[in-house]
Amino acid sequence: MKSFHYTGTCPIRDVLSRLGDKWSMLILVTLKANGTMRFGDIQKSIGDISQRMLTVTLRSLEADGLIARKVYAEVPPRVEYCLTETGFSLMPHVESLVGWALEHIDEILNRRSLQTE
Repeated sequence: MKSFHYTGTCPIRDVLSRLGDKWSMLILVTLKANGTMRFGDIQKSIGDISQRMLTVTLRSLEADGLIARKVYAEVPPRVEYCLTETGFSLMPHVESLVGWALEHIDEILNRRSLQTE
């Protein structure tokens, strides 16, 4: 029997909990699709994310090395975000998961609706 007891660093818990939140994957997919973007453009492209949640999620993704933040010495300051090499290496896996979700979304939603009846 395989055991998944926490014994320190666990990639399932540590990495997937970060990427499995509501916004991280959307931000990564947005940056992959659009390239380098400013904060406001990311927020506009996602639509329903709050400014605070976007800030928190961008900081987390930056801390993990999946995105890079570049501040330009201008008035007002201009800040841009882009995927890092590590972020780009993650994208085939994210895109595979997105493809799976698109392929099965109708079936999943149908089963959910049956459970609520």
